[in-house]
Amino acid sequence: MEKNTKPAVKPFGMADKLGYALGDFGNDFTFMLSSMFMMKFYTDVMGVEPAIVGTLMMLARFVDAITDVSMGQIVDRSKPTKDGKFKPWLRRMCGPVAIASFLIYQSSFADMAMGFKIFWMFLTYLLWGSIFYTAINIPYGSMASAISSNPDDRAQLSTFRNIGATMASLVIGTGTPLLAYEVVNGATVLSGTRMTIIAGVFSVCGIICHLLCFNLVTERVQIPQNTSKLDIGKMLKSIATNRSLLGIIAAAILLLLGLLGMSGMAPYVYPVYYSSGTAQSASSFISNIAVLLVCAPLAAKIASKVGKKEMSWVSCLIGAGIWLLCMVVRPESPWVFVAFYTLAYVALGMFNTVVWAMITDVIDDAEVKNGIREDGTIYSVYSFARKLGQALSSGMIGGLLTAVGYDEVIAAAPAQYPEVLENVFNLACLIPAIGLVAVSLALLFLYPLNKKRVDANAAFLANKRAK
Repeated sequence: MEKNTKPAVKPFGMADKLGYALGDFGNDFTFMLSSMFMMKFYTDVMGVEPAIVGTLMMLARFVDAITDVSMGQIVDRSKPTKDGKFKPWLRRMCGPVAIASFLIYQSSFADMAMGFKIFWMFLTYLLWGSIFYTAINIPYGSMASAISSNPDDRAQLSTFRNIGATMASLVIGTGTPLLAYEVVNGATVLSGTRMTIIAGVFSVCGIICHLLCFNLVTERVQIPQNTSKLDIGKMLKSIATNRSLLGIIAAAILLLLGLLGMSGMAPYVYPVYYSSGTAQSASSFISNIAVLLVCAPLAAKIASKVGKKEMSWVSCLIGAGIWLLCMVVRPESPWVFVAFYTLAYVALGMFNTVVWAMITDVIDDAEVKNGIREDGTIYSVYSFARKLGQALSSGMIGGLLTAVGYDEVIAAAPAQYPEVLENVFNLACLIPAIGLVAVSLALLFLYPLNKKRVDANAAFLANKRAK
């Protein structure tokens, strides 16, 4: 008898979930460092005006509009290898993305001419975010559909991905403020030399996490190579008429305005308004631990009962209310502010925990409508939207900080400028509050994939693949 030489594929299990979590951990070693500290590094260490930093980060998104979708097409049109269709990109790109991130934080250039510093910031940020991060993040995100076709498995992957992001936030958000700040003439300031060292260490950690993801995750679903002729007009029309994709894009951009508004303002409200870098570290630690204890075990379970959309818009609305209450109370103690921050972080964390499963729902919905599987293209459009949200957040924060009069002089002697301090506090509350209200409205009125429709799509595709 002829022997069956086809290797058995191990079933979906904990190795996949841990590996996928480590993949996001690796991504966030550079992404969260940029989100939390790049603006602070270039304003306080390099002496660049906040509005310039924010403007350059927004301009880079025009490049992303090309590189993200191009990478999505490259992924969809690539041939599967023995390791799968998406995994090989992790091994190929983990080194370049780590090096590019490290180059952003070169404090030895602080005394160079302003023109050179702006050029260096734009060049390294473009290499990191628009090219190398795109080349690793889009295949990584698209890979969820290939790991399993089961909606429950994908929800678990989304949960573990958020766990990986939370662990990264714990390390970066908690550890960096403890190590990067120093007290100079009574003021808590960011050390450029320490930031350079931290960026180097995080880059190495990112490489390790990506390689562990590559070795632990298994691609089980065969995603065929897209060999159809590229029709850019048809592709753009498909994207523009995909209401579920447009809805989740709107929610993602607004979520990042709220989420990154919180993390982006933290280096200003804690060390500047409250004069406490320790409180910033504690805030990150406590809020992320709360997400692990509350959101990780509960979000997927609640979503399976009431629906991911239904759970998410309510939780974001609660988060907005918490921030508005904080603005009214105006706590004098940084630790009371930490409590408000943590509660709001858990509220938005419920949506953030299941959002990656919502992307696979969008991909399934598009396949049901069009009959074509385009994981890479759809994920790349969503990835671009997230980076657009990141840039808009940075640009908004930079512009608003400049508008209220914040600069490196105030950072060195904040007690002498009480009006500016009050404005910094107001921004720290209003930015996430407005962002989260907008998220709720986008999910409620724009995003159409409620629980009933998601379940119907999953059943349709299961029957299609069984034939």
